[in-house]
Amino acid sequence: MLLDFFRNLFKAKPKEPSLSELERVLGYRFQSHAFLMTALSHRSYVNSHKSDKKIESNERLEFLGDAVLNIIVTDYLFHEYPDREEGRMSKMKSLVVSSRVLGLCADAWRLGDFILISRSEEKSGGRKRLSILADAYEAVIGAVYLDGGLEAARKLIHSSLMKIMDEVMDDEDLANYKSKLLEYTQSRGLGIPSYDVLEETGPEHQKSFVVGVYVQNREWGQGRGNSKKSAEQAGARAALATMTTEKECGTGGELASDSARDSATDSRRDGTHGSAL
Repeated sequence: MLLDFFRNLFKAKPKEPSLSELERVLGYRFQSHAFLMTALSHRSYVNSHKSDKKIESNERLEFLGDAVLNIIVTDYLFHEYPDREEGRMSKMKSLVVSSRVLGLCADAWRLGDFILISRSEEKSGGRKRLSILADAYEAVIGAVYLDGGLEAARKLIHSSLMKIMDEVMDDEDLANYKSKLLEYTQSRGLGIPSYDVLEETGPEHQKSFVVGVYVQNREWGQGRGNSKKSAEQAGARAALATMTTEKECGTGGELASDSARDSATDSRRDGTHGSAL
């Protein structure tokens, strides 16, 4: 008992982030640092400090920040691109607020240096994990909104996310391949692609997924990723490449000719291989 007491007494506590340094990076000074501390608290950190009831995870702020981010990005696209149709703007927005892009913004803020995570999460590379960084970015946006209002959040988003807008639009690696595949299949009367998780491996904090992509009961590609979404995007990219290659080689006629006959089957089997886009 005495030994445990001294172990707990001298056990190194996790180093809290320098809030003033992060404020300097953000270019925003919080009136209440409690909002910022919550935005930086990953659920793994909260779970490892259950005895401290004052600590709250950043998940609620992430939810709020996502909503704030969507309205500000939508407003920006609406006014900056007056000639773009709704469908095109929707694709632009989905690309701009994707985890990959938000992760880049979080990395520019060096959020990985400031977030509070558990020791096990840190050992597994949590400070560099895209999903954690993207969630933290949204949580910080939510925190700024609560602390300083919509205009403060808008200013922060414009100075980070909008700053790289043109670069994002030109980056082929960030393209939404699920949307591209859906557009390709629907324009040819081939129905809606569906996605099936074929393999799920790894521990809970470091999952790996393999997803198959199906059009008219045929698998057209597979994708691998650290999340279902990223695996689906990779699979859609592979499927799109296969389908366009077959079309160029003249081997896709059978699929196209069968489209009308299989349309009823497609509508019934949307759930057979997972959820559609």
